[in-house]
Amino acid sequence: MDLAAKLERILYRVSNPSRYIGNEWNAIIKNPDEVEIKVALAFPDIYDIGMSHLGINLLYHLLNQEDDILCERVFAPWVDMEELMRSEDIPLFSLENKKPVGEFDILGFTLQYEMSYTNILNMLDLAAIPLYSRERGKESPLVIAGGSTVFNPEPLAPFIDLFFIGEAEESIISLVREYNKLKSSAYSRKELLGKLNRLPGVYVPELYEAVYDNERFLKELRAVKPDVKKRIKRQLISNFDRAYYPVDFIVPYHEIVHERAVMEIARGCTRGCRFCAAGISYRPVRERSKETLLNLADRILKNTGYDELSLNSLSTVDHSQIAELINHLSQRYEDRKINISLPSLRVDRFSVQLAREVQRVRKSGLTFAPEAGTQRLRDVINKGVNERELYDAVQAAFEEGWSTIKLYFMLGLPTENNEDLEGIVRLVKRVKDIGARVRKRKKGKMKPVRLHVSVSTFIPKPFTPFQWTKMADRREIERKQEYLKRNIRGRGLNLSWDDPDLSLLEGVFSRGDRRLASVLKTAWEKGCKFTGWNEHFKFEKWQESFQECGIKIEDYLDVRDPERLLPWEHINIGVSREFLFREYQRALAGEKTGDCRETGCSACNICSELAVKNELVGDDNADQS
Repeated sequence: MDLAAKLERILYRVSNPSRYIGNEWNAIIKNPDEVEIKVALAFPDIYDIGMSHLGINLLYHLLNQEDDILCERVFAPWVDMEELMRSEDIPLFSLENKKPVGEFDILGFTLQYEMSYTNILNMLDLAAIPLYSRERGKESPLVIAGGSTVFNPEPLAPFIDLFFIGEAEESIISLVREYNKLKSSAYSRKELLGKLNRLPGVYVPELYEAVYDNERFLKELRAVKPDVKKRIKRQLISNFDRAYYPVDFIVPYHEIVHERAVMEIARGCTRGCRFCAAGISYRPVRERSKETLLNLADRILKNTGYDELSLNSLSTVDHSQIAELINHLSQRYEDRKINISLPSLRVDRFSVQLAREVQRVRKSGLTFAPEAGTQRLRDVINKGVNERELYDAVQAAFEEGWSTIKLYFMLGLPTENNEDLEGIVRLVKRVKDIGARVRKRKKGKMKPVRLHVSVSTFIPKPFTPFQWTKMADRREIERKQEYLKRNIRGRGLNLSWDDPDLSLLEGVFSRGDRRLASVLKTAWEKGCKFTGWNEHFKFEKWQESFQECGIKIEDYLDVRDPERLLPWEHINIGVSREFLFREYQRALAGEKTGDCRETGCSACNICSELAVKNELVGDDNADQS
């Protein structure tokens, strides 16, 4: 019985079988027998989340543009489907042709969230691919990984053949073709990986040895041969306006996390929030022009039929043509009842004015992110917001008819104290009072005010000024959460918070090294999958795994010595270590750093790296320091 027939026999027994059938609108199905190179793009979570991820959609369509490349999708099966797959001896398969993943030439994982790492091991096992890179032969697919958490690849290093560091749009096709050429040669697998490691942005962990000192701190990540590059340079797109972008997104059969068309209007951010990894690692800011975006919008909406268009970037309202763009889009699509959404707003009246313009069709809630409860702490994290601006913004929002507002804060930020927690409570109550006064003045013509207050736990991330700082321990996190629970309550107030244990685990793997690979494997063997899902989070199993591997969780959460090597410093993201450390010191002193587009260059070094990239086409060996 072939694989497709086996699936027909079991799909009626699982929840949401449409996750596994493929054949959606705009899906691309090629004949595997007529295509030379076969790539499976893997997302280590369920279909509903993966199909909402822009990166996997972009690469899927980019690769399938090439006549000699077939690209298909695979997602982590939910627990009911996995159980049936194992009992019925069904390997992990692609959606388009129901082809076993182990038969593809390349298996590429998207890394978006550290808590999905055990799902990667589970998917490799379901595909009957050896977990460790060193155990694979040339008959196994080349296992590659890239994405937003690839800037610290070390916890996954033993399991991945190669990582691609940075933006793949301009390089992925040449990487795929180079591998295909080498695969048919007489090179051994190790020789083949050595050849691929010479390509810009490619990092083959097997070619590097981690050396630890007597205190078990990383002393050196040593290249095993003299001709292996010492540092891997992040690849980036220099002309974003001309970069590839799909217009024929796949439209799923059932509801996914984000049911809308997505248009990436810019990449990068110069706001300089010191906790934000994306704000550093996606520099410099690059924009698509208004003309390009209007053309993309027409084609995307025509090809998908969505009634909502989301304008995505790290700081959407900072786009230099945002007001003109929104005016054109709103006028163009209002008659068709197509809603325009802004996922990220600044805390100011300008953002509210833009939100009013785009939400002519449907008025949803507004989201503001003060992040901290006092100006002192906002200066520490370099969040360019003051309370007057926040109160002006929410006043304007209530005046314009919004009744539901979301406020985002972080807990456990560096130097945070009780006054900062009290500041969160005071700020929330002040916002609610502003809304109540506006409603009273409108004589009941406005719905009752509702505030959704989300408090996430601060996690120090690589390549941020806070990469050296200590993460709050469980007791401290719980104490602060309890204070907020007691004081943010009542009609119209809704408070949400993170699981402290899950946050701590994310903190460990965010700044982890290769020794954590053994913990990942042990935890997976104990049944730890879908760790980011509350109903499947088994912290006691993770604790057992750390103990059995002789590794202390606390060691990875503690303050880092600036004189010591960090596990990810062989990756060159373009922003200098000197800049990050200078920002760390400025944070502790409560000093702000301005947005370089407004106050001048802050000497982060990324523009120098971009100039080198334009001259050398991203040659990693241009920087061997």
